[in-house]
Amino acid sequence: MTKARQLRDAIHAPEILALPGVYDGFSTRLVEYSGFKSAFITGSGVSEARIGQPDVGIMGLEENVAAARAIAACSDLALLADGDTGYGNAINAYHTVRAFERAGAAGLMLEDQVWPKRCGHMRGKEVIPLEEMVEKIHAACEARADKDFVIKSRTDTLATDGVDEVIRRLNAYAEAGADLLFADALLTREQISTVARHISKPLCVNMGFGIRQRSTTPLLSAAELQELGVAVVIFPRLLTSCALMGMKNGLALLQQSLDSGKAVDRPDATVTFEELNEIMGMREVQSLEDRYLTKAQKQAKYHGEASSPVAQRQA
Repeated sequence: MTKARQLRDAIHAPEILALPGVYDGFSTRLVEYSGFKSAFITGSGVSEARIGQPDVGIMGLEENVAAARAIAACSDLALLADGDTGYGNAINAYHTVRAFERAGAAGLMLEDQVWPKRCGHMRGKEVIPLEEMVEKIHAACEARADKDFVIKSRTDTLATDGVDEVIRRLNAYAEAGADLLFADALLTREQISTVARHISKPLCVNMGFGIRQRSTTPLLSAAELQELGVAVVIFPRLLTSCALMGMKNGLALLQQSLDSGKAVDRPDATVTFEELNEIMGMREVQSLEDRYLTKAQKQAKYHGEASSPVAQRQA
C-alpha cells in the first residue's frame, strides 16, 4: 500500500485521525517511535526550526520542500505536508504539488490566504477570491501523479467573512476536487459542529498545542471532536512548544551551574544517551554494521568485540 493510500484510508476510517505536527528529524523519529502511523508536517514548525522565522510567509518553497524530503527520508510515516498558499497562483500551486509529491509526502495542504500568508491564529489575515482558490485546487488535483495523493484545502475566511462563507468555500473546494477540508481558527464547539454538518467532504480541525487552551479554537479531545463530526485533528504546535519549553529549562539549569560554579545533575530534565540513540535509529545502524562490516573492521572499531557494544546492550 502506498503512503498516499494509507493516509487516504485513515482519513475515511471510522475513528478520528490524530496527526501530531512534525518539523525535523528529531520530531519525526519520536512520533514514529511513539506508535503513530501518520503525521502532519507543520509549516509553522518548519519555518521556526529551519530558518528561525515566524509563520508569516518568509520561508520559501524550496526550504519547505527540502524539509519535507528530509522528514520523509527518516521515517515510514504517511506525511501530510503544508504547502502554504502554493507560493503563487494556480500554476505555482501545480508545481508545488509536484515538488512535495516527489519529496515523499502523501498529501498536501493548500490555503486560501493571500501571499505572504500568516499563521491562521494570528490577526491580519487576508484571503484570495474563491474563484482563484478553486482553480488552485483544480491545478493541484491534476498535478498529482498518484490519484490517492491527498489534497487538503484550508480556508481562513472565518475571521474575514464568517461561518457561512467558511461553509460556502469548503463546499466549493470539495467540488473542485479537494479530499480533505480544513476550517482554521473556528471559535466554538457550535461552529465546529455546524461546519462539519454542512460540508460534503471530511473536516479537519486544528488543536494547536493539543494540551493547552488557546484564545481561539477551544481545547477539545479527539473523542469530543469525533462526536462533533470531525474526521481529522492536527496538533501543529504540540512538539514545537514542548521542545522550546524543554530547551528553555535546560538552558536555565546550565545558567544555574555557570552562576553557582557547581555542576548541576538533573537526569530528570533530559533523556538518556541510550534512549536518544534508540529513538534516532541507532539499532538499525548497528544491525547493518553487524551484517556488512568485515571481522577485521569490527575488531578495529570495537577493540576485538564481535559486534557493536550498543547493539549488544539493546538486544
